[in-house]
Formats: sequence, structure tokens, C-alpha cells
Amino acid sequence: MSAPRHGHGSRHRTGTGSVLLRSAALGVAAGSRASLGVAGPVLSSGAGRLTRWPAVLGVVGELTGDKLPSTPSRLDPPGPSGRAVSAATGAVVLARRARRPVWSAALIAAAASTVGTWGGAAWRSRAARRGPDWRGALVEDAVAITLATLAWRESPRR
Repeated sequence: MSAPRHGHGSRHRTGTGSVLLRSAALGVAAGSRASLGVAGPVLSSGAGRLTRWPAVLGVVGELTGDKLPSTPSRLDPPGPSGRAVSAATGAVVLARRARRPVWSAALIAAAASTVGTWGGAAWRSRAARRGPDWRGALVEDAVAITLATLAWRESPRR
């Protein structure tokens, strides 16, 4: 017997589990690039130019500043907690748009931000031993942007 095309079976596939998975992806992305947690809701909302430009400039600024040798480590306080807050904020908006519980989405995103924060730092350290730091940073940028895009691509609005 196949799952129904409409009703509970199809709603489950785009329901809470989907929001939690997308919250985790957003959390990892925000752990790598904090601006992606809060920029995602703005850029995917259909907001006007006056709202979108600051979000775009924030992401571009972080992507640029991250490559500078004077930029402090993301592991230094308040880096990890700020990234967790950014991830949780984005996940709350994601869950609200999908009309799903916000606390679980926020907690998952905040926890997943630790993967992006410490995993990204470990990646950068390893990549820097093999060549210029900027190459590892660009790969990390690509992964973070892809995860954030996937988290926001099909944000259901009901």
C-alpha cells in the first residue's frame, strides 16, 4: 500500500522532521558564517530592497572579513555563542513559516552550529597546512552557503 498523496502522509514529509533537518543545516551554515543564520530569513522572505541590501552586505562583509589575517578566531568568545544565537534565530523564523514548533528547531540549529563552528575551524586549520588559508576558506564558504540555501529553498508557507 502506498502513502497517500495528500493528507497526513505527505504532510509528514514536509512537516516537523523536514523543518528540524533544515534547521540543522542552517545551524551548521551559521556556525561557519554567522551572518547566514539571520540573512536567510530576510533573503528568502521577499522583503524589499531596503531590507535585503543590509543582509546581503552583512554576508558579503563576513565572507570578505573572514579571509583577513587580523580577523579573530571564531572560537574566541563570544564567537560560538553568537553563531548559536544566529542559527537559532533563523530556525525560529523557518519553523514559524512552516507552522511548526519553534523551540525544537531553535535548539537543533543552535546545537548544529557547534558543528559549523568547530568543524569549520578544524577544516581551515587542516587546509592551511596544505596551502593558502583562503582556499580552505572558499570551500567552507561554498559549503555554508549551500547549506543555508538548502535550508531556505523550500520553506513552506501554509
